[in-house]
Amino acid sequence: MSKNPVKPGTAADTEARAGSDAAQARVRAWWRLLPRVLTHPNDVFDALQEEDETDVEARSEPILLVVIVAGMAGILLTPAWGTLLDDESLGWLVIAVITFIGGLFYGTAGYFLLGVVVWAGAHAVGFDLRGRAARQLVAFCALPFALSFLVTLPVVSIGFGYDWFRTGGSDDGAGRVVVLGVAALFALWSLTLLALGLRRTFGLPWRAVAGALALAAVIVAAIGIVPTVL
Repeated sequence: MSKNPVKPGTAADTEARAGSDAAQARVRAWWRLLPRVLTHPNDVFDALQEEDETDVEARSEPILLVVIVAGMAGILLTPAWGTLLDDESLGWLVIAVITFIGGLFYGTAGYFLLGVVVWAGAHAVGFDLRGRAARQLVAFCALPFALSFLVTLPVVSIGFGYDWFRTGGSDDGAGRVVVLGVAALFALWSLTLLALGLRRTFGLPWRAVAGALALAAVIVAAIGIVPTVL
């Protein structure tokens, strides 16, 4: 007895579901890999060598989280946020919303600009990188700096309160310097991971790593000035 033929539409639906399940499995795998940036970064750097489009797309969700939180961590420390309440009074909810929106734009700008700079720095010393892969490496290496937000935010909120967002508050002097110093340590952690990632993921020699990071340092300084100018 012959089997009933499979309808083309049914076959297409089955194939689509299978593809969707595979994509979701990749997404879950990357969420599991994310914390390993802190403990076993080489596992993440090796996984970033995969060029399959499904795998590349699966990294989007954890990257988005890191980019937003890192942006919030960065913008909280800028001089612009230190004068946020100089001219008007805002509640904590409004400050939180402004910081989230600002962090979204700030983090996104950093993600693309630093990715381009790392790519350009490697090209400047004669090595070819994939632009998207460079940006994704930057994002995963930014995880330590993103986590600094979990340290600096409670200190700012409990230790200084509204004074952090106005000129001449209790955070002036040593207090602000300590918070900035802690954030700088997390940034150095991220920078170290980026150097190791460029070596491991793309096989760059140290001179190419140094060239890429030198340009990245310049753009980081420039990004830090932008909120002050605006």
